[in-house]
Amino acid sequence: MTRLEEYVAGLATLSPAQLRAEWRRVHKGQMMPDGLGRDLATRALAWRAQERVQGGLLPADRRELVRLAKQLGDTGEIELAAPISLKPGTKLVRRWHERLYQVLVLDEGFQFENRHYRSLTPIAREITGAAWSGPRFFGLAEKSHGKPA
Repeated sequence: MTRLEEYVAGLATLSPAQLRAEWRRVHKGQMMPDGLGRDLATRALAWRAQERVQGGLLPADRRELVRLAKQLGDTGEIELAAPISLKPGTKLVRRWHERLYQVLVLDEGFQFENRHYRSLTPIAREITGAAWSGPRFFGLAEKSHGKPA
């Protein structure tokens, strides 16, 4: 058994007071949060130990978790599909009824026919005359089955 495995196994044998002391040691003096049950505290300490030995999350994964936590706090729901990230200067091209349409991606928003838009949806609506999802219209999102795109 490795030292990490021994440490993780040993967490289950700690008394509540020992578990709180270990939490303070690992988290540099911070008290264990009130209401944090034994199981979750043990898992959190095991995670931290594994993170030290095997490395933590990649920065992109950390940012995605922060984004999801904020979204959950704001709306009570999370959208697991990561948003499309388009670089400024990218041109989106779509042929609709034999006419070619081009949209320029800006730092903040989009330019279509010399007008600025905050999102693609009003552009898609203007082109089609119907209520389209802008990202879906321009091929940036897949058709969702029964869920809004």
